[in-house]
Amino acid sequence: MMNLYSGTTCPFSHRCRIVLYEKQMDFQVIDVDLLNKPEEIAIINPYNHVPVLVDRDLVLYESNIINEYIDERFPHPQLMPPDPQTRAKARQLLFTMEQELFSHVPVLEKNLKTADKSRLHIRDRLIDLSGMFNKQKYLMADEFSMLDVAIAPLLWRLDHYGIELPKTASSLMKYAERIFSRQGFIDALTPTEKAMRR
Repeated sequence: MMNLYSGTTCPFSHRCRIVLYEKQMDFQVIDVDLLNKPEEIAIINPYNHVPVLVDRDLVLYESNIINEYIDERFPHPQLMPPDPQTRAKARQLLFTMEQELFSHVPVLEKNLKTADKSRLHIRDRLIDLSGMFNKQKYLMADEFSMLDVAIAPLLWRLDHYGIELPKTASSLMKYAERIFSRQGFIDALTPTEKAMRR
């Protein structure tokens, strides 16, 4: 059985939980107190952070790597595009998401002095994205994919991070509600994450 070491408030762990629940697999989530991590995390992950997936002798860290492994090992429902060209574009968009959006998450989590700048940056990038949902249901057209999994934890935490979107981004918020209503997303929420939204 796969074991996922997961932070109950960690957006990156949240991604992995979403994929595991979407796949309806047999797995165990091991909650990790992020303020008091067990020594085991440092032993299995040289960067000493979560998420970490342990599947027999295989140990993986970094949410996008974990999620691609799960998707390839358990291909139904498939979350990465099947053809190489579209899959490469999806990977590039995942990379862009990490650079443009999720690189600011640690600043918000630690509430550093630059948090306001990070909030504005994320807000502006999300406003830029919003227009695409007037024409399509998900980030990869009409199919739920790994891209939606990747951005969902951030959208869920907007209130928690103090990021307010204008009414002009309403199509993005409708898109977010589509994701939030998926059973895999609902099942993946921890009690602490449920309390993050008003």
